[in-house]
Amino acid sequence: MFKPNQDHLQSEMFSTVAELPEKHRAMLENSWAGTFYREVFCRIDEDAFAVLYSKIASRPNVPINVLVGLEILKAGKGWSDEELYEHFLFDVQARYALGYRDLREGSFAIRTLYYFRDRLSGYYLETGENLLESAFTEMTDAQIASLSIATSIQRMDSTQIASNIVNSSRLRLLVEGIQRTQRMLSEADKSRLAAFYAPYVKGSSDQYSYKVKGVEANSNHLQAVGKTMQSLLEELEASYAEESAYQVLARLFSEHFKLVEKEPKLKEKEEISSGSLQSVDDLEASYRKKAGKSYRGYVANITETCDPENKIQLVTAVQVEPNNVDDDKMLAAVLPELKKRTNVEKIYLDGGYGGEESDPILEDLSVETIQTAIRGAKGNPEKLHLSEFEIEQDEEGLPTKITCPHGQSVTVKKARTSGWQGHFDPEICENCPFQKEGRCRAKSQKRDRRYMLSFTMKELRAAKRRRNYMRYKKEKGNLRAASEATMRSAKLRFPAGKLPVRGRFRVTSMMIASVLHVNMRRIWRYETEISLSDFVFRLFRQKFLFFAQIQPLISI
Repeated sequence: MFKPNQDHLQSEMFSTVAELPEKHRAMLENSWAGTFYREVFCRIDEDAFAVLYSKIASRPNVPINVLVGLEILKAGKGWSDEELYEHFLFDVQARYALGYRDLREGSFAIRTLYYFRDRLSGYYLETGENLLESAFTEMTDAQIASLSIATSIQRMDSTQIASNIVNSSRLRLLVEGIQRTQRMLSEADKSRLAAFYAPYVKGSSDQYSYKVKGVEANSNHLQAVGKTMQSLLEELEASYAEESAYQVLARLFSEHFKLVEKEPKLKEKEEISSGSLQSVDDLEASYRKKAGKSYRGYVANITETCDPENKIQLVTAVQVEPNNVDDDKMLAAVLPELKKRTNVEKIYLDGGYGGEESDPILEDLSVETIQTAIRGAKGNPEKLHLSEFEIEQDEEGLPTKITCPHGQSVTVKKARTSGWQGHFDPEICENCPFQKEGRCRAKSQKRDRRYMLSFTMKELRAAKRRRNYMRYKKEKGNLRAASEATMRSAKLRFPAGKLPVRGRFRVTSMMIASVLHVNMRRIWRYETEISLSDFVFRLFRQKFLFFAQIQPLISI
């Protein structure tokens, strides 16, 4: 049964914290634990999590804000579950952050935390809503309002993250898929199909693949594995088709083999999709090769404020997708909600963003993008780029007028087939230095002496991004550069960017928890700087008053 936690609002007269010396209590209050309690713990809306519990009168739940707080501390501190539980039991700072003032209160078994995660995951699978993500949104919006942080200018970046899976070879992955199906069988079926499984269950999948040496031998073993998988899929379909292990085996077979005259033939590596299964323990992780390096897992896309006038910047959005999802798609997905929440007007991005999916949305929402690089091949420097033409648009974003680099302006009209066209005066064009040098995009027509320039909306949007990029290069400073530090902070507790969990939901939840901790620490540092400045001011004020009082005595 759900019961909100209000006990932390009433301070105990006799407690572990109350027995500390006054100086130590002040240090505790001003430490990260005090900021965590005020800015994170007290802002957790427990009622939003009530859907996880029964409405029937029964034993009340362990406080939701404590369980959510523990998840944030685990990700932010990099603790294992055992370390997290020990800190909860014996660490005064950790307990203070979670609203406890006495070591004797709030005890519960560690398995309660596991049950809570299962409830969150089950609710996500049922409804598609991640309650931790909703809590992050509400919490961050409240922090932004409290600290008066401007959100009209933001920056965005993505980073590769890995789940807790083994980088398996192709052979090992397929053998592991076979072994998993053997474990689900009844004893009778294990005996009936023993001949199929015999070569693959004498040891682990790692031990099996380790013994195979050489490219040719590996290929022969893979081909034999394919025949075994085909036979098993046929034998097990009637009784086990609904089992997850069977479905994984079927997926592995379809991704790595194709049927040629009803016989399985191994696919070449180039034929396998980047979204193919990377581990039987993580069905959503994907494969990506970036800058010559291979990654298996997910990509995290993080957005944060970056207005130069802000005294502190906070992360406003966290997305996690399989790592073969394009940055442009993630930008398009987050924009509507980000605009609604923060009224963002300008976003700083790198060259991976911007494209067919996000450009129309950016235009509809009136959000300007400033890219620090441009994706794709470089244009011909001897030809004018469309971005060097000024194109005016109406309220609906449709082009109305175009002005060439030489200064000639003409009306833009819709073409008969597709795209838009502008027709320039031939007398002006023929005397234009760009036209004489063969650099201009506008060309004369056979039946019409006017010089015509045509373009599509896709080209127009790309040109706008390029214009912003060229303008950005002339500006001083780089507002997007600091996003690299944010990426590092979010992954700081995860060695080599590998999270200790599997599956998109758990990876997303841990990244959200980590970013909540990053925001908390930024607020704590900001509060510490304010406190230090106030202390220095009061110190100098006291010295000034002191000298003002003794000055008459010195004169005498």
